[in-house]
This record gives sequence, C-alpha cells and structure tokens, in this order.
Amino acid sequence: MISIYTDGAARGNPGPGGYGIVMISGPHRKELSEGFRMTTNNRMELLSVIIALETLKNPGSLVTIYSDSKYVVDSVEKGWVFNWEKKYFNGKKNIDLWQRFLRIYPKHKIKFHWVKGHASNAENNRCDELAVAASYATAQRIDSGYENEAAKLK
Repeated sequence: MISIYTDGAARGNPGPGGYGIVMISGPHRKELSEGFRMTTNNRMELLSVIIALETLKNPGSLVTIYSDSKYVVDSVEKGWVFNWEKKYFNGKKNIDLWQRFLRIYPKHKIKFHWVKGHASNAENNRCDELAVAASYATAQRIDSGYENEAAKLK
C-alpha cells in the first residue's frame, strides 16, 4: 500500500507555481517538488498527482491519493474525466494533463481521498509547504501546456 499526498500552488493564479508530493510506503518516504514560471493552481494540483503516479516503479500498486483539490478528486471519483475523454475534452481545460493522467491511471489500483487544505493533516500541510516553496524557486520550468494555450488566446 502506497499513500501519496499531493498539493499544488500558484501565486496569482495564473502566476508562478509549483507542486509538492509526499509518498509513503512502509518505512519509505519520498518528497518531490518542482516550480514553474507561469501556471495555474489546478494545473499544479493535477500535475502533482501525475508526477507521483509516474514515479511509482511497480505496475499494479495499491495507491491512495490524498488531495485537497476538489477539481482533481471529483473529476476522477465522480467519473467526469472519463466522460470528458469520450467527448474529446470539448471545452475543457488542462487537456494535456488529463490525457497524461489517463495514460498512467490504469496502471495502478488507485483511490482518491479529499482532505481539507490548510487543516490538521500534517502530510498535506507538508505538501503545501513544498509547493509554495517551489513556486518561489529561482530555477523554474516552463509549463508549456499552459503557456501554449495562453498564447493561443492572445
């Protein structure tokens, strides 16, 4: 059983952003984070889940993901994303990330649990610290999915 805690942050939304991840399996613990120069909170929330799942080494892992993002949790647990896929994501945002998520999702046995953000969950709070710190990092990546879409809208 693998427990994954995730969080995303964006200052300005859109603005500089980052994600934070805490992965726990038995005695093993791994923390991941990364910053981006321009993105949105929802993109970072979703990307944190994707990166965590892509980090797993063994297909078929039993995974519980704890997220304070209703956007991510409800989209999966209520089946919305699967309907969006059938409709070619017509009118939806973050298509690049949702498609990436749908490639990794079937490789594991995944359950999502929503947790209240900025509350009493120590691991979620740690993810928030990681995500916010990453949003301030001097070396930030380019969220090409966001920046390409933003350029099209100009």
